Amino acid sequence: MREIARRLYAATSLLLAVVLLGTLVIHSLGRGRWSWFQSLFHTVITLSTVGYGELPGMELNSAARAFSLALIVLGAGTMVYFASVVTALLVEGELREVFRRNRMKKRVERMESHIIVCGVGRTGRHVLDELRATRTPFVCVDTDLEKMTRLGDEMPELVFIIGDATEDEVLEAAGIRRARGVVAALTDDKENLYVTLTARSLNPGLRIIAKAVETTAEAKLRKAGADKVVSTNMIGGMRIASEMIRPNVTEFLDIMLRDPEHVLRIEEALVEESSPVAGRTLGEAALRKVCDVLIVAVRSKEGRYKFNPGAEQVLLPGSTLIVLGDHTEIGKLRGAVSG
Repeated sequence: MREIARRLYAATSLLLAVVLLGTLVIHSLGRGRWSWFQSLFHTVITLSTVGYGELPGMELNSAARAFSLALIVLGAGTMVYFASVVTALLVEGELREVFRRNRMKKRVERMESHIIVCGVGRTGRHVLDELRATRTPFVCVDTDLEKMTRLGDEMPELVFIIGDATEDEVLEAAGIRRARGVVAALTDDKENLYVTLTARSLNPGLRIIAKAVETTAEAKLRKAGADKVVSTNMIGGMRIASEMIRPNVTEFLDIMLRDPEHVLRIEEALVEESSPVAGRTLGEAALRKVCDVLIVAVRSKEGRYKFNPGAEQVLLPGSTLIVLGDHTEIGKLRGAVSG
């Protein structure tokens, strides 16, 4: 924006300076015969090469004619420069890019409790797909404008910031102080380390998930403030092994994740202190009457899991329900257990 303003300011200032100079000189050479408006009019039609005609009596004023000739030469270059700057801004799409950034900025300013995805490469793209499928608000941060523009054409709802995610001001622009989580999915472990450090310093309450390419980077990322570190090589190896020894399970999970009609997910729902079901058993809460979900486990506030809980399981405040269900039904469950 500053660069565009600078270029427009320079071109406009030069044009106005030439118009002002021409008006002053013509008015001076006329010795009171031509008004200020006539002098301005003559200058403008000369610069624009429209040339309706000379001012009255100019044919007898050699100095005014000579200056008009110089004004034509000087003005032609000035007008060409001004027109080229304006045309370049329009043709090169710089103004369109400014408007796009302003729209993105306003959309980000309205977002709260969103996820910031740093790096939209091979891993980051899959993160976006999952966030979209579960209708989780997110903002992308990447340095490749062309790539993000193409992705924006595919996803009209996409919100993205162009910049280096390791820099404070870029994460600030992505609304990091209002976000609830950051995904560091850049291609380099050092960059993910910097993102983690920067994000943690800007918002200590964030949940940060970092990608690790090398196994040696996991400990460093955790020390830097990452809540969880995901090794893409390890996940890939586990998937290959699962395809070999439990193919039906992996097929079920694939169908669950990729079914376009029913977005089934294993999700979580927190039992808040003010929840109407807090302190009651699963049987008393009768959650199945509210939503159609399968309760897989209950996680206590201390981090202990009770798998396949029975009707006698007490839902203590701060415990978390691990459930399997459709996105809509999970939303109903969260509404039922929230305060």
